[in-house]
Amino acid sequence: MALTLVSILMAAIPVTYCYPTAFQDLGEISSKTSIKFLAVGDWGGVPYPPYITAVQKATAREMSKVAEQMGADFILALGDNFYYRGVDSVDSPRFKDTFENVYTAKSLQVPWYVVAGNHDHAGNVKAQIEYSQKSDRWKFPSYYYELNFRIPNTGKMLTIIMLDTIMLCGNSDDFVDEKPRGPLRAVDANRQLIWLQERLARSKADFLLVAGHYPVWSVSEHGPTECLLQRLHPLLIKYKATAYLCGHDHNLQYIEESGVGYIVSGAGNFLDPDVRHWNKVPEGSIRFFTGQASTLGGFIHAEVTKNKMIVTFFQAKGTSLYRTVLSQRDLLLGGNL
Repeated sequence: MALTLVSILMAAIPVTYCYPTAFQDLGEISSKTSIKFLAVGDWGGVPYPPYITAVQKATAREMSKVAEQMGADFILALGDNFYYRGVDSVDSPRFKDTFENVYTAKSLQVPWYVVAGNHDHAGNVKAQIEYSQKSDRWKFPSYYYELNFRIPNTGKMLTIIMLDTIMLCGNSDDFVDEKPRGPLRAVDANRQLIWLQERLARSKADFLLVAGHYPVWSVSEHGPTECLLQRLHPLLIKYKATAYLCGHDHNLQYIEESGVGYIVSGAGNFLDPDVRHWNKVPEGSIRFFTGQASTLGGFIHAEVTKNKMIVTFFQAKGTSLYRTVLSQRDLLLGGNL
């Protein structure tokens, strides 16, 4: 009965909310044995000339260097793509001013897989989805979706589940430090949660990543997101997710808890050294934090190989700050079985 109900609910999900599962094309792969990508959040400029910030410009420059030197098959854009109120239409000049004209390096002409943040939801998220039809690299097929990649010449698989955490938890007002107060439409939140659980439960990926805008754990201004602790956190542990990637807090963090890596990469446009929630995360889980203005911004580079995922945190002024290694999932011990 439960499976029947899930099937009915899954069938009812609007096509604009989730997207059919398919393997993504990595292009020429003859000699490759890994997948490499960058992840950056909260990168969305400002709504007045010159439509970018010094941090965004510096971070874009360093992203291009790292992508050229270390390789990047794609980029994860983790929300707050356009400050402060998203875009109003698919023809908004912000797409050019804050995206196309900023990330111009050849090494960044790769797919950008996008999710929406709270500032995007203050505008027209559907317009950002529609922009996928106008740009060769902007890939935002629906509010939430799944990406599958074959790790070249290894027989292994990487899955990334892209979530709309604002649809799941509700919007927040950064200017009065509001927390998400609950979803605008409970039916949409529940559909996404059912879809997510179904995707996690059936995943046989060797590396399983989940990405959204709000953090599960964070030591900074916004702190842990209670809604995600209740609705997402248990699923990440149960189904042995490799890592959760997000933005929202304007810094770089790495927190590891219950076998899951929590990556905050929200330093693409602003910086915030705030650590007011340092004691609100599990004891001993904090491995790395920086939000200092002297870094000029930041992002992460990840490489997924046959048996491990190497994550490196970069500052925009040109050096790596921290590196960690995550193991592939062990599906023989519970979780999916």
